[in-house]
Formats: sequence, structure tokens, C-alpha cells
Amino acid sequence: MRNVVRSLFIAMTVLGFTSGAEAQLVAAYVVADQTTGYVLEAYKGEVKRQIASLTKIATGKVVLDWASKTNTDLAEQVVVPPQAIEEAGAVNPMGLLPNDLMSYRDLLYAALMQSDNTAATTLAYYVGAALRPAGGERMRELGAVEVFVSQMNALARTLGMERTLFVNPHGLEPLKGLQPYSTALDMVKLTAYAMKDPAFRFYVSQKERKVSFNRGGQVFQYLLRNTNELVGTEGIDGVKTGRTAKAGECIIISSQREPEITQQGGTTLVTPRRLNVVILGAADRIAAANQLLSRGWTLYDHWAAAGRPMGNQAVER
Repeated sequence: MRNVVRSLFIAMTVLGFTSGAEAQLVAAYVVADQTTGYVLEAYKGEVKRQIASLTKIATGKVVLDWASKTNTDLAEQVVVPPQAIEEAGAVNPMGLLPNDLMSYRDLLYAALMQSDNTAATTLAYYVGAALRPAGGERMRELGAVEVFVSQMNALARTLGMERTLFVNPHGLEPLKGLQPYSTALDMVKLTAYAMKDPAFRFYVSQKERKVSFNRGGQVFQYLLRNTNELVGTEGIDGVKTGRTAKAGECIIISSQREPEITQQGGTTLVTPRRLNVVILGAADRIAAANQLLSRGWTLYDHWAAAGRPMGNQAVER
């Protein structure tokens, strides 16, 4: 356990951090066990920051939760609304236009794999519209996307993400008004929740995916490429990247190893081994993610050898 207690200081050395230089390399990070939520290591984990397109983890999970509860067929096609194009900014890699038809499923792939803002807003528009009638008088006064965002924030509160505010489904910072924010510790809670869902795990684990949309009766295909270039390496099967000028480079990765199997008398115990790493404001998110994942597994092994105690989490306060 001594290594766990000393982990913050050692991690700074491993990552090449020096006094006063931390913010230039990684503004904040958390390494946590997926199964228990135990935080193995954190740096400025409670500091509010912009998180850019990491926001789309919440977007995707609200859509999947809604589809599951309503038995909605994700193969159903919806019309891309003009609002989705207007809010997308420059992040519309497929070149979608108003009135294009695309399935919920392919919109989810586009939003989660290639961080497509148009896809994320289209999903929010239709799911929000479906949720609005059952939301009471206050909800009926909101626009469809606003209703959807309220569900993103409701999910955050349910998960104990008390230092998080979502203001849109894509993560861009508005030119005026409320600004979105979260923390590394809050985002590791959201990641753990999302990665429990096999459907979500499948979406974010794809390196490439061919999707299609219909424009005026003609079908167009597009090959999505995951912006998380670490997928498929070191057991990494997700989760999401993000980048804006304010947020810097952000990434969340989830990595699994073969489960630990032990015998207790006549009982076989199977303990999953999965780490989630959240990195906000990195100078080089890929290098930082690789280094922290390696460090995280070392800390995990020490923690597991000590019996996986749940006290004295290595969190900077």
C-alpha cells in the first residue's frame, strides 16, 4: 500500500513532470478501477475544466438508456434537422445536410467514434422531443435539445457528478451564456457507468465503421475512423477523445486484462480487471495516456496484492 499512498509524487516523476510544469503537460487526470470505482491515482481530479467532446459519452449513454427503456429500434431512420447543422461548427465530417436520413445507430457511431457534432445534435433533437411530453410543464416549455441536455445533467446528478454541467450534446463552448465543465473525478464516474453497458462498449471499441445516409433517395456511405487511435492496443477498447482551444487535448481510455481467477474452497472467484484513465488538458494526450496506463497497472497490481482495500484513495484534495 505504500506505493499507492506515494503514487502522486512518483507519477509526476514517471510522466516527466517538474515543479511548476504540470499544467503544461497534463492539467488533470484520474486512474481508477472500473469494477469498484477505487481511485488509484489522481492529479487535480476535482478541478473544474472544459472537457470538449468527452461530453459525448453522456450523450451516447442517454440515447442508449432511452432506447432500451422505450424499446426503440436503433435502425430507425431520422431526418437531420437544420439546427444540427447550425450547431455543429466545423465538426461535420460526413458533410451531412438538412433532410438527410440516417439511423440512430449510425448517428451513434458517428458521434462516439468520429466525434461528429451534427450526429450528436441530431440524436439530442429526436430523443429530447420524445422525452418532452412526459417531462411535465417545465419540460414542455423547453426545446427538444434543451430537454435532452437536462437528461444529461440528470444522469450526472444520479452518478454523483456534483461538479459537472452539460450545456449541449457535443461539448463545444458557447460564445455566450453558461459554459460547460466537469472534473476528471466526475468523468471517471461517467466512464464506469457507460462501460458497464455492452452496447456502449461495442460502439466505442470500433476502430473503423462503415455507415450510410440517404439524401434525396440516394444512399451514400462513409467510413468512420475512431479518433481514439489507442483503441486496439494494450487492451484498450474505448472510450473517447476531445479537443478545443479551452479544453486542450483530452482523452479517456479503458483497458482490460484477463480476469483474475482464484479458488476459495469449492468456489471459483472471477475478478474483472479493467482500468479507466481520464486525462484533461494534455499537451500530448496519447503519450500521457500510454504512460498513465502503464503506471496504473503497476499501481493496480500493488493494490490487488494488498487485498484491494477501499480506504486511503490516492486523490489530491
